[in-house]
Amino acid sequence: MKTIDKYLFQALDNYPYSLEETIESLDYAFSYDAKNTMVLCLYGRIQAEQLMNYEEAKLYFQEALAINIHALEVYPYYLQTLILNEDYDEALKLIDFALTIKGINKSDIYVKKAILFEARQEFKKALEEIKNAKLYSLQFTYECNISEVEKRIEGKISLLKKKKKTKKGPKKKLK
Repeated sequence: MKTIDKYLFQALDNYPYSLEETIESLDYAFSYDAKNTMVLCLYGRIQAEQLMNYEEAKLYFQEALAINIHALEVYPYYLQTLILNEDYDEALKLIDFALTIKGINKSDIYVKKAILFEARQEFKKALEEIKNAKLYSLQFTYECNISEVEKRIEGKISLLKKKKKTKKGPKKKLK
């Protein structure tokens, strides 16, 4: 095992529970190989998930993909960052590209596409992508995630239906 792997595993093991130790391990790993896509991806995740610094996170993800376009670990986190940053067009382009990459978890990418449509409040399109995610799902752990997203979207649809009913309801006469 390479020394960089040791530090990378320590960083992954510590994240997100011990950010200080995560950063320390990442810095060591980075000093051994500044072009390691897993290291760059985890730096990006910290920027996005912990610091809500989406623009900085995007730079880390872009750097990782510039080094290796087949860095499969980067795509789900990069997509989530783009969605949170409301870069929807950029996210759709990345989704379309990611789905062409051999070996990528297509189920996970379709879930991200569903979340993108959910964020844009295009709930019917979101549910369509959930169907695609289910079709491509090969592991039970992903099925649980898909079901959670599906329930959340359906909950929003029913919330909108209730809202429309209350708006169309009979008006009370003033006395």
